[in-house]
Amino acid sequence: MKEILQSLRAPEPVGLYPHARRVGNLLFLSGVGPREKGSQTIPGVELDENGNVISYDIEKQCHSVFRNVRYILEDAGSSWEKIVDVTVFLTNMKKDFATFNRIYAEYFKDNLPCRTTVEVNALPTPIAIELKVIATID
Repeated sequence: MKEILQSLRAPEPVGLYPHARRVGNLLFLSGVGPREKGSQTIPGVELDENGNVISYDIEKQCHSVFRNVRYILEDAGSSWEKIVDVTVFLTNMKKDFATFNRIYAEYFKDNLPCRTTVEVNALPTPIAIELKVIATID
């Protein structure tokens, strides 16, 4: 069984891809960032007139990303507790990892999925974090 799933609560994808895809009892989420549905607004990001990042708040972005992941999981029929693997993309590991790691521990204290965290030079929009998630689904 292969099923493409879109969330009604998560932000619209920035390209031609679904929020998630179910294959058997696995749910694969596309990269999830901190944008808000129906808007190009990124929580905690200040841009100049050319669209360059002046400043950002990684804590606000982390909470927003986790909220968006939860929306996609729930709208697909899964849940936070069923996450089995998380890949984290940060644009500034040195500056943001400690804050991210602290917030991550708050959200995952009862569920310990596998995790990989990597630094990337840039993400498709002016965001500092993106998550790639795999969960189980009944």
